[in-house]
Amino acid sequence: MGEAAIPKIEISGVSKIFRKNGVDITAMQETSLSVEEGRFVSIIGPSGCGKSTLFNIIAGLVPPSTGQVLSGGTNIVGKTGHVGYMLQKDMLLPWRTILDNIVLGMEIRGVPRKQAVDRALPLMERYGLKGFDKHYPKELSGGMRQRAALLRTLLYDRDIILLDEPFGALDAQTRITMQNWLLQLWSDFGKTVLFVTHDIDEAIYLSDDIYVFTARPGRIKTKVTVHMERPRKQEDLTSPAFMELKNHLLDLLAVEQQSAQAAERIS
Repeated sequence: MGEAAIPKIEISGVSKIFRKNGVDITAMQETSLSVEEGRFVSIIGPSGCGKSTLFNIIAGLVPPSTGQVLSGGTNIVGKTGHVGYMLQKDMLLPWRTILDNIVLGMEIRGVPRKQAVDRALPLMERYGLKGFDKHYPKELSGGMRQRAALLRTLLYDRDIILLDEPFGALDAQTRITMQNWLLQLWSDFGKTVLFVTHDIDEAIYLSDDIYVFTARPGRIKTKVTVHMERPRKQEDLTSPAFMELKNHLLDLLAVEQQSAQAAERIS
């Protein structure tokens, strides 16, 4: 038998305690998870359970209080630049054209401009942004801005992509369009994706695996694998298998929501 493959990203015993006004506040209890290369993994849980804190730790923006973050077996705690990271807000620079925003990550990495532009333009055409290269962010819809932001994140050229509720501010119709668009990107680029969402339908539709967080201070309650064929189709959203998994996740989250409300009453 061959050796087991090294996980693409491994979180081992990671916790975070903030100190505020002389009091220790646990934002996230010790958490461990492991993601294989090329998987699409979603994280769901009550508000304030530490999902975004975990992403900030993985991205090297916030140091953990305990534990390690391993990428391909290498510890990347406190090291930036190892993952692509996109927040809910598109963070496009208003004074730069869409093309100049998309090549920003490559620019930061020192890629010559002509090379960056030559790489970006065909992708803009393939992924629905043809003809918008000279436009500015204020001239685009929310969905189009998110497309530009996602392309910028992908062209930063990291194997691991963190997406923190990137479609949370979009209307329902635009959201499903963007979900399908993201699945196409993921299939084409073969990235390993960690995706935070509050939307259970979105988590099921996109993911290979779903991690459910407990109420704050968060920790992983359970991991659920989505046994649905790819490519996913819109009719999957109403299939019996989809609804069964959705109800299971709703039950898990309802328990945590009650715990969170009980904790608020006590405090």
